[in-house]
Amino acid sequence: MKTALTIIFIIIAIALAILVLSQEGKDNGFTGSFTGSVDTYWSKNKKHSKEARMQRATAILGALFIIVAALLSSKFM
Repeated sequence: MKTALTIIFIIIAIALAILVLSQEGKDNGFTGSFTGSVDTYWSKNKKHSKEARMQRATAILGALFIIVAALLSSKFM
């Protein structure tokens, strides 16, 4: 059981690293308020974009990573 969880943990870690590294940076942070960034059609409908799916997958894999790490470190295994 512990071997299977370790393999799953490694797969999740690799997938999480690939997802995080493939995401674009956020440029509209603090400087966006000075440059006057405008709400466009694209910015209002980002929840259906590829970036939104990647962010959702990153959040899910991050949660799974924490859960599997907690299971591996528990004394019940």
